[in-house]
Amino acid sequence: MKLNYLSFAIPFFVGFMVLEYYLSGKKKSLIFRFEEAIANLSVGLTERFTDLITGGLFYFFFKWLYENYAIFNISTAWYNWVALFLVTDLVYYWYHRFGHKVNILWSVHVVHHQSEDYNYTTSVRVTLFQAVGRSLFWSVLPILGFSPAMVTTFLLIHGAYPFFTHTQLIGKLGILEYFLVTPSHHRVHHSSNPEYLDKNYGDILIIWDKMFGTFAKETVAPVYGITKPLNSYSFLWQMFHFQLELLYALKKAKGFLPKLKVIFGKPDDIDPRIRSVLEKKLNINQGTKASPINHRFILLQSFFNMCFVFFVILFSHYQTALQITIAGVFLLFSMVNTGAILERKQKIFYIEFIRFLLLSSYIYLIFPNYFTLMSLLSFNLLLLLFSKTITVRYDRWLFS
Repeated sequence: MKLNYLSFAIPFFVGFMVLEYYLSGKKKSLIFRFEEAIANLSVGLTERFTDLITGGLFYFFFKWLYENYAIFNISTAWYNWVALFLVTDLVYYWYHRFGHKVNILWSVHVVHHQSEDYNYTTSVRVTLFQAVGRSLFWSVLPILGFSPAMVTTFLLIHGAYPFFTHTQLIGKLGILEYFLVTPSHHRVHHSSNPEYLDKNYGDILIIWDKMFGTFAKETVAPVYGITKPLNSYSFLWQMFHFQLELLYALKKAKGFLPKLKVIFGKPDDIDPRIRSVLEKKLNINQGTKASPINHRFILLQSFFNMCFVFFVILFSHYQTALQITIAGVFLLFSMVNTGAILERKQKIFYIEFIRFLLLSSYIYLIFPNYFTLMSLLSFNLLLLLFSKTITVRYDRWLFS
């Protein structure tokens, strides 16, 4: 049986999140908030699923670059693995630095910085668009002559280390602070304190920040999140708010050069009032809190979503493009639904209904027989016939 063992990244990292939550409780350290943790996991789970597509695509992209444009033919000798490590980390430093300084790149990286908590759930708050942007920077590696097999193998290893720097439970690490990115260094990077802004871009090595003048020690308690807090758990708003702000600024800018500055200028140059305008136009909730019933329901849904993604990835070699596409759309609606419940949006059962339709379609494609078809059709037909009654009771149960 051909299994995709990358699926085990989900229980592996979730296990460390649970451990951190347990230890923080023992220390009476309040570093987890339910809404923030769920929002972080929603973004991370979506990105983990999309790796099914982008992982293979970027391998072939790296292979094409290597076969057609490689400057050198670098062997797999041990010292070249060391060179690959150094070059990869240096390229990441500059990708990360540009990601904070150039609007079009910040628009895909900002999601990682939105959380006002700082724990292991924050580390997985990475979007598909950020993964694409990062990989485009790393495309220089096969051009230099590192083989696609070397690049993709090392990127898997390289991607695991930053997870462990997203924690408040580990203090300073002595001599390691001089050359590695430690939790202390990365806490600085994730804070919105004025003295910490645009500091500590390194991924594994902190030496690049010290070389290029972007290093700062952790001296005062960090305040996490972006400088203008998002105050919303809407999945789509979290993912696309800055792109929408850029589009609004583009519309208002007069002339070619001002428009170019909107795209390639600094995030600080975008009028912060634009977000407030868009929030009113799009009816974005501010500062809402989920109830205990919401918590239990969301936990159940989130656990199911994690199991679902684990299953789809594990058996991805046995699934068609249509099955994976339907699974992806189901996951997207699940994340939108979770955000809507967190914000106590009412009359959203239609999202649940769409989820049931998508899940039914996926199940039928996995088990295509008459009994499955009739059972799923009957279930969805009952939901449709009694949709008004179910919607009223659904809202009363969740939001009373």
